[in-house]
Amino acid sequence: MELSADPAVATLEMSETKRKDGEASSSDGDYESLPPHVSMTTHMTAGAVAGILEHTVMYPVDSVKTRMQSLQPDPKAEYRSVFEALRRIIQTEGIFRPLRGLNITMMGAGPAHALYFACYERVKRSLSDVIQNGGNSHLANGVAGSMATVLHDAVMNPAEVVKQRMQMYNSPYRGLWDCVRTVTRTEGIGAFYRSYTTQLTMNIPFQAVHFITYELMQEQLNPHRHYQPGTHIVSGAAAGAVSAAVTTPLDVCKTLLNTQENVALSSMHISGRLTGMANAFRTVYRLGGLPAFFKGVQARVIYQMPSTAIAWSVYEFFKYFLTKQKLEHEAGTGPF
Repeated sequence: MELSADPAVATLEMSETKRKDGEASSSDGDYESLPPHVSMTTHMTAGAVAGILEHTVMYPVDSVKTRMQSLQPDPKAEYRSVFEALRRIIQTEGIFRPLRGLNITMMGAGPAHALYFACYERVKRSLSDVIQNGGNSHLANGVAGSMATVLHDAVMNPAEVVKQRMQMYNSPYRGLWDCVRTVTRTEGIGAFYRSYTTQLTMNIPFQAVHFITYELMQEQLNPHRHYQPGTHIVSGAAAGAVSAAVTTPLDVCKTLLNTQENVALSSMHISGRLTGMANAFRTVYRLGGLPAFFKGVQARVIYQMPSTAIAWSVYEFFKYFLTKQKLEHEAGTGPF
């Protein structure tokens, strides 16, 4: 067979030849059939789809987490467990109440995750080339995850503020735009970034632990980095659980800054708005001591485990699928 001058096409042709000769698996899930570097557009598209699905599927649990992190909850909004909370919310407030605020989350998740995965892949590859001569470097994974978080949170922080205010019990806002207009008018544009530093303080270690754990699990379960959905799901779930548990105290502080919980602040004789991570930490401790920093930890772990499993499995699938389609099109064997 005549070799193609295009390395991507040559890679695909060699892969096809292997399959014909019986030297490779008939499975479509082999990263060795793809070029080592996937395009930025593919990373962004796969990341956007993964982000939207991740937040959509697990959104009701996220709503429960927000309520369970309330420091001074209304007696009607005190819950013993995630599932008891979901049952009561649906029974007393309607079947669609756990989905309130989903629209703003979906609007933010697409572009935020597109930037997130594209930045992660680019920085990881560049740093790994320097640190490990192209091999897997946990330092590169952690740094890349941290840098990707800065871009992700810049897009998602305003959406988080609106989402969490709409998730709270007895939320005064009629809808998305009513919330945006009211917050802008009464608190100013800065309210949408009041928790940004706390968000970064939480998410940088969260994502560093997340990516390091995911890549470490992949090293053990999928050392050849083939497309294997089971390993992506297990690795993603483990990464989500570990990173969620260790960063719960920061998430409690972020929720307080986002929601400006009136009952809690009034009980502390705090007038005006609570600002700054240090003030949030002091307020949480004074209201509930050390246990208050782990309010909602069960809901957070239950939310993050399937969320990260969904995100990674969807991302890896679309990255594989889109690249394979592109190679087949370039080779003239695809359906395009």
